[in-house]
Amino acid sequence: MLSDVEIARSVTPRPIVEIAASLGLSTQDLAPFGHDKAKISLDVLSRPRARPRRARMVLVSAITPTPAGEGKTTTTIGLGQALARLGESVCIALREPSLGPCMGIKGGAAGGGYSQVIPMESINLHFTGDFHAVTAAHNLLAAVLDNHIHYRSDLRIDPRRVAWRRVIDMNDRSLRDIIVGLGGVNQGVPRETGFDITAASEVMAMLCLSEDLDDLRQRIDRTLVAFDESGNPVTAKQLEVSGAMLALLKDALMPNLVQTLEGTPALVHGGPFANIAHGCNSVVATKMALKLADWTVTEAGFGFDLGAEKFFDIKCQSAGLDPAAVVLVATARALKMHGGAKKRELDKPNVSAVEKGLPNLAKHIENIRCFTERPIVCVNRFFADSDEELAAIEALCKKMNVPCAISDHFARGGEGAEPLARLVLEHAEKEPSPFTPLYRWQEPVKQKIESVARKMYGAEAVVYTPTAKRALKEVERLGYEKLPVCIAKTQSSLSDNPKLRGRPTGFEITVSDIVINSGAGFLVVLTGDILRMPGLPRSPQSAHIDVVDGRITGLS
Repeated sequence: MLSDVEIARSVTPRPIVEIAASLGLSTQDLAPFGHDKAKISLDVLSRPRARPRRARMVLVSAITPTPAGEGKTTTTIGLGQALARLGESVCIALREPSLGPCMGIKGGAAGGGYSQVIPMESINLHFTGDFHAVTAAHNLLAAVLDNHIHYRSDLRIDPRRVAWRRVIDMNDRSLRDIIVGLGGVNQGVPRETGFDITAASEVMAMLCLSEDLDDLRQRIDRTLVAFDESGNPVTAKQLEVSGAMLALLKDALMPNLVQTLEGTPALVHGGPFANIAHGCNSVVATKMALKLADWTVTEAGFGFDLGAEKFFDIKCQSAGLDPAAVVLVATARALKMHGGAKKRELDKPNVSAVEKGLPNLAKHIENIRCFTERPIVCVNRFFADSDEELAAIEALCKKMNVPCAISDHFARGGEGAEPLARLVLEHAEKEPSPFTPLYRWQEPVKQKIESVARKMYGAEAVVYTPTAKRALKEVERLGYEKLPVCIAKTQSSLSDNPKLRGRPTGFEITVSDIVINSGAGFLVVLTGDILRMPGLPRSPQSAHIDVVDGRITGLS
């Protein structure tokens, strides 16, 4: 069986100008990166939509995944390819992969099998430099802030109350908590700080939620970074760094155009994680896809309880977006895990374990209906799945009156996803039908958190640590209580305990802290033992990545 990278290399990409032309774009709209990828000018967003049909968006999310993921990105790509095979005008909108997971567990995040976006190696590694731009802009702000402290500027920043950490696009547990400024008076002021992964950077969130450069500047300006000696907030605007940050981010705000293995256009842009950030691709890429094609297929991960909840309650509410259909990806292997099977046993047939794990699927179906959206279940078929296991999943969907398709897009590309595409065409909203958010932004912060915890996770109660209680008071004192909540939680469970599989009940969600992301425009609610800087596994994927005869190997 061919590896993902071997499959990707077996396809000759069409020139990116041809892909652009299929969307009605000219060469003047592009900033090419070689012959196979390009950035698209933001000017495209200001033009009237040329297509006569109403644009419709399909959201793809998933049940609670296994550590390797359940093929949500692969399904998004496969569905886009299938819609194109059926004669539809379609553009896919995805997030960019982070180097952290690529070098850690996944080895790549550009789809898989015959449902990939290409150039696969470039997308998985440095791509067009967007992640590096976010890292540089974020750390410029940190450096300028420390410079103000070093020179004791008129802002009188309290070094004990600096809220802005640094970031790096790598899993590096050793950088989670550090002390800077050591080495004497010329090396700065010693203080505690640390690093988050770039995907958790507030700059990444600002980039992904901004509508244009002016919006991004305003978000940078209002970003809370520290407090002065009197307890007053200090923002990036006061540090006079917004313009320089915007200069670093100017090109990064432009969406990246690539293609699938079958030549379907794809915008790959922005990369926040859904367990520690809001987990959606950029607003400008989504809106550009909607302007250029009749169907936009986008994703929100990890499970629906994380990225998709934030997609609706943060991204859709702030940007005025509304999907016409929601596809929920399920796999027999994930359901076996939720039914008690060990990780090493997931490739062995076990109908009983699938049936015991079905309550997790049922909960995610209910979660989609919480937003008054109708779910469509996609069973992403793996090579080891038995007909009996797949029949058990179909039986639950029939019982819950949910359209369901077995999809073989990994092995067969768009052709394998045609049954799913036909279901989407049949069941997607013909006319706009507004979704119902879980909460109103104007509600008290505790009420918003409780709405998500009870409705999405199935929690019995929410408890707050002393640190979280103090943070809540600070949120209210500073006037940020009307911001939506972005809950950071493990992706491995509906609860905040990664060991609780299936559909846990009777549990509490523990809020450990609340971080103000005033530039992004939300409150990051930290739960359980969630970390914003992952660590590498015992045997990281980086051990298998190499360059042999001038070609990159080990990406998957």
